[in-house]
Amino acid sequence: MNVTVFGATGAIGSLTVGELLAAGHKVTAYARNPKKVPATWGEQVTVIIGEMSDAAAIDSAIIGADAVVSALGPSMDKKATGLPLVDGTAHIVTAMRRHGVTRYIGHGTPSIKDPHEKTTMQTRLVSFMGRTFLRRAYDELLGMTELIRAAHLDWTIVRFTAPQDGAKKGTIRAGFYGTDKIGFPITRADIAAFTAAQVDTDTYIGRAPAISN
Repeated sequence: MNVTVFGATGAIGSLTVGELLAAGHKVTAYARNPKKVPATWGEQVTVIIGEMSDAAAIDSAIIGADAVVSALGPSMDKKATGLPLVDGTAHIVTAMRRHGVTRYIGHGTPSIKDPHEKTTMQTRLVSFMGRTFLRRAYDELLGMTELIRAAHLDWTIVRFTAPQDGAKKGTIRAGFYGTDKIGFPITRADIAAFTAAQVDTDTYIGRAPAISN
């Protein structure tokens, strides 16, 4: 499949690109900073450079795509202002509609419940921490997810709490709060592997699975 990846040079995004290539997919990577593009990609990856405010560049990245993967995550810089990823996600949705692309896989937080999920102490804690200490980032993640859910796409939102560096463990707990036992930490490598795998399955379409190691 042809897969367009946003946030492709980030810590999780670059690993996701690697997983998609290993699975035999063709990848178009959308990146803000050309200096962060890995030399190892070579000609395997089509790279488009642009800001999330550049609707035309985003549109060009989605032309010919079978699926869109967003590894975008909000800045944790306390000096950051506005909700640029919400605006950027709106551009992604517009481009997907224009080009008839329906499959979207993105990232989220347990602060955002799955449509069929019950609130638990774990989700209450994560929501409280986000609203209290990372309000701008919390609002950005919430806004991105709300846009995607309202866009009538075949979406999957992969939720996680405590991403960590380290090798892929290969053991992932995936499920829903109130039903399944989901922990906190998970390696970025495992997040990337789970995210990339969603391109080839419809198991979680219209759902927001939570994952941990």
